[in-house]
Amino acid sequence: MIHMDSNEIADEIWLAARATLFQVSPRNEIVLQEVPAPARLAPNSIAFSAEVNLHESDEIASGKFVVLHDPDGQPTWSGTFRVVTFVNADVEADVVTDELFDEVAWSWLTESLDNTSATYDGLSGTVTRTASRSFAQLADRDRETQLEIRASWSPLSQELSSHLSAWCELLERAAGLEPLPEGVTSLSRKFQ
Repeated sequence: MIHMDSNEIADEIWLAARATLFQVSPRNEIVLQEVPAPARLAPNSIAFSAEVNLHESDEIASGKFVVLHDPDGQPTWSGTFRVVTFVNADVEADVVTDELFDEVAWSWLTESLDNTSATYDGLSGTVTRTASRSFAQLADRDRETQLEIRASWSPLSQELSSHLSAWCELLERAAGLEPLPEGVTSLSRKFQ
């Protein structure tokens, strides 16, 4: 029998969890790619950025998805993994003044986690709506209204694909994409 020390076991757990992320196939409008991950927040980490494009040059939403893993856990995590996410999307101007929109946008995240059967604890985050108006030499720019959703949670297992799938679904909703009908699978690239 081969004996593994605790560091080898922790590495095996991280590598297995990390591998599940590469099983995710986002829909065609979402360009998902691995990017450098923060190195100081946990012993292990991986990060992805995403852009939602309707046409090659029209980015309507973007975001970042980070998984942190500390075999010893951290006091605020409720486990050994923590997902930290950010979504930014252009929204209609009337949304900025709608007081109920914050709850609606937050429900997109919780419903997406439920839809993918992601198990988690310690969910927290913020929803921010912004409106920008340009003046003087920039006065010809259109008014810009945007939504930001920042959230983090602790996955309860090392199966992380459901968490990344939920985040991709959140991107879809924030971008205003029509959901794919049940039983229809998007023909898409996995990762770039």
